Amino acid sequence: MPTTGERFERAVQIMERLRAPDGCPWDREQTFDSIKPYTLEETYEVLEAIDDRDWPELTGELGDLLLQVLFYSQMAREEGHFSVDDVLDRLSSKLVDRHPHVFGDVKADTPAAVLRNWEALKALEKEKKQLAAQPNSGEASQPDEAKTEALGVLGGVSSKMPALMEAFKLSSRAANVGFDWPDVEGLFEKLAEETAELRAELTNGTQVSPSLRPPGNGIAGAGQPQFSLKTRERLEDEVGDLFFVMVNIARYLSLDPESALRKTNRKFKRRFQWMEQRLRDDGRTPQQASMGELESLWQDAKHQEKSE
Repeated sequence: MPTTGERFERAVQIMERLRAPDGCPWDREQTFDSIKPYTLEETYEVLEAIDDRDWPELTGELGDLLLQVLFYSQMAREEGHFSVDDVLDRLSSKLVDRHPHVFGDVKADTPAAVLRNWEALKALEKEKKQLAAQPNSGEASQPDEAKTEALGVLGGVSSKMPALMEAFKLSSRAANVGFDWPDVEGLFEKLAEETAELRAELTNGTQVSPSLRPPGNGIAGAGQPQFSLKTRERLEDEVGDLFFVMVNIARYLSLDPESALRKTNRKFKRRFQWMEQRLRDDGRTPQQASMGELESLWQDAKHQEKSE
């Protein structure tokens, strides 16, 4: 029976063979940039398998995600940057260095204490990188703006990740240094404040009463009041503030906002498709149903789920 190491080495060798001159034409022509969309796609497929608690599917999806690591590592090795061995060494060192309460004599008895230690160690690592990057001269050089930002509390939070996740990480970093609401009630007060500000901007910016709707069934983005560019920018700011507060409420409750919204999206999709099927059984489409009928079907879909 092959060991875990032997299995991993076989996967590395297969990836190397695929990228060889006589390997797969598609694999050979890929670049770091061309593979990025697949990495994102595979990550979301892993998350979906976890949400479904589909363990056989998760096994395959994790393999697909690991393939991305092997692919990047092989391309980097070909260009002389690093190899998968360097990736593994870096990972092992990081795990040991950031868990001194396991591999050293640091005390951390709670998850909160572990997270505080983790953030402190990450900050120390950034400082060491900054010092190592400075020119070796007699005078201490002044770090440029980008490097100074990277050393800050919020440095290293990627702007490329989904916005909800970025908001969660930014607010978590700030909370770790004490910049946080004292209790969840403060967040609900902030939510009410931001909601009021959005309503005020909406009222001031609409050319018609926001309560008026055009005739017809469509409501999603149909017949919306027209805004000036300046008003639209202010509304966007206020909506963004609302999202940020909601992310902080999720963080305060130890919930993942990305996961929570994803589950709600799937719930909405499931219920709406149930409604569509009921209408289809009657030979109709949602466009042919009144808003009152759609609302009634929506309530039926909710009751139907609860009874299962």
